[in-house]
Amino acid sequence: MNEATQQYVRQHADDDVRQLALRGCKDPEVDMSLALQQIQGRQTARRKLPTWAACEGICFPPHLNMEQCSSEPAARYKAALCRRLLSAHPSPTTLVDLTGGFGVDFTFMSAAFDQATYVERDEQLFAISSANIRLLVATPTTLVCADGTEYFRTVQRATMFFLDPARRDDHGARTYGMADCTPDVLTMKDELLSRSSYVLLKLSPMLDWRKAVDDLGRECVREVHIVAVGGECKELLVLLSAEGEGMRLCCVNDETEFSVDLGDAASDEIDGIWTNPVAGNYLYEPNAAIMKGGCFAALSRRYGVQSVARNSHLFVSPHPVADFPGRMFRISAVATMNKHDLRSTLGDLRRASITVRNFPLSVADLRKRLRLTDGGDTYLFATTLADGSRVLLVCHRSSPPKPSQREGC
Repeated sequence: MNEATQQYVRQHADDDVRQLALRGCKDPEVDMSLALQQIQGRQTARRKLPTWAACEGICFPPHLNMEQCSSEPAARYKAALCRRLLSAHPSPTTLVDLTGGFGVDFTFMSAAFDQATYVERDEQLFAISSANIRLLVATPTTLVCADGTEYFRTVQRATMFFLDPARRDDHGARTYGMADCTPDVLTMKDELLSRSSYVLLKLSPMLDWRKAVDDLGRECVREVHIVAVGGECKELLVLLSAEGEGMRLCCVNDETEFSVDLGDAASDEIDGIWTNPVAGNYLYEPNAAIMKGGCFAALSRRYGVQSVARNSHLFVSPHPVADFPGRMFRISAVATMNKHDLRSTLGDLRRASITVRNFPLSVADLRKRLRLTDGGDTYLFATTLADGSRVLLVCHRSSPPKPSQREGC
């Protein structure tokens, strides 16, 4: 990037890229296409990769690559996972990232290893990422522009192979199944395991983790990590190893972690069902990672809370519970869906946040029926109780007790 283009990028760092494209630039020395790519990339990085956005000299790829790359919190989580796995592993340790992409995961994960290899087949993306890696990574690194599957055949041994299979087909359409992604990790699995201590797969958060475990084989799956950032599930990580035994499920939502044995998580037997729906109880809504993980029985046992109903995925207790991985509310009223009961309970309420769980109406339909706009400090949970009755739980946010030490994964 020449000096004129760099100056243009600095001058318009906060401007609307679409407006800049419409106005154009009179200076012929400015590479307008590259400049707009850098401005848009850095603006995206401020939200997604704040450390990189604040670093001079970082070059950003096209918009699609920026949207597909890991966020900084998710990449840092993978780096922490690597450090934990390697804490007792003999040196030298080596990482081989066979699907390097923009290199965000590689940059953060490589710091946990003695040596690291980045592999990316797209020449343009490789040129951008390799320049950034040289700037950001202190670990001795090998940079390879090649197809990851072909390069893998030349690797005799690595401590960890990392793969983030491409989730788009040749026509750009999204794919989610492992067999439909590139590379197909199911066909490579045995070879990957025979040449490494660990294989870490980053899969679509749309996948059912249980099916992923079954497809890969329970005999080699050691850990499953559901990673949510800002209340939205971003990644499904599956750790494979031919060594060791047992499996763990770890549901991560920002700084909150909840882990259970996968055998326990597979059970849907709920110990307690809420049988006394009265005001004054506390209502708990699990975070996004736990909702994806579905480990509700283990959650109920761990925190001593009762399920509203088997399929409602809401929990209650007569007392506030510290450390619950999700939101906590105080139930101020319980209303049936009878019109008279609703009028009596809601009174002159005009605004509320509405959530439906195991309920026949959508949020939009219920909001229209109740004639409420969104917002305010009242939260309504429409759900079905264990006896089949449909109710509206009127709630307000409540602060949990002082947390105790959390159990990490």
